[in-house]
Amino acid sequence: MSTTRYHIVHYRYESRPASEELLSAGDLARLARLHPEVVDKLIDWGLIDPVVREPRLLFPETAVPRIWRIMRLRRDLGINWAGIGVVLDLLDKIDQLEREIARLRRQL
Repeated sequence: MSTTRYHIVHYRYESRPASEELLSAGDLARLARLHPEVVDKLIDWGLIDPVVREPRLLFPETAVPRIWRIMRLRRDLGINWAGIGVVLDLLDKIDQLEREIARLRRQL
């Protein structure tokens, strides 16, 4: 009897370079291959956050892989929307701790 294993891919989100283009919500939906209403829901639920709110919502390009991660957690692992928020927070914390460990090791 075989069991299915799921591997969560960790993306490294570094601070946004000055040259990185910001995307509108419509462009983000197109690049993530989602209906714009789904992107609006992800914004409403706080799963993705714009970096600029006025005069319109703008997102960094790193929001695309974040949306892919969100949809994978939902589709492949069956995690509900609230659970996805918790998982994303934990993965962000893990990334932060790994960066801190790397920084401390460089200081030794």
